[in-house]
Amino acid sequence: MFIYIFNFVNNREMVSLIACLNFSSVLFILGLVGIIWNKRNLLVMILCIELMFFSICLNFIFFSIYTYNIVGQILALFVITTAASETAIGLSLLIISYRLSNKLSYHSLISLRG
Repeated sequence: MFIYIFNFVNNREMVSLIACLNFSSVLFILGLVGIIWNKRNLLVMILCIELMFFSICLNFIFFSIYTYNIVGQILALFVITTAASETAIGLSLLIISYRLSNKLSYHSLISLRG
């Protein structure tokens, strides 16, 4: 998962920070487009949110490796735990929605108002 960013020392290749950030931004945009375009399937929306969290974690890790600082990796761990709890809550809402209306859609969550 970690991409090592080398300097131009000892004839090693260097993966630039810009290339890593471009990769991460493409993942974030794919997750955002998936949420905007897909309003019917709740499971795909949860997966797109997870993809966005993963791209944020990659940004933290890339900057942590680039600056030789461990704080970014610690923040990535916090984001991963937040994403796991969000997924657990989202999947429980998905199960309740399916039991009440026998379909998995965003609009069926409106009936869950308490």
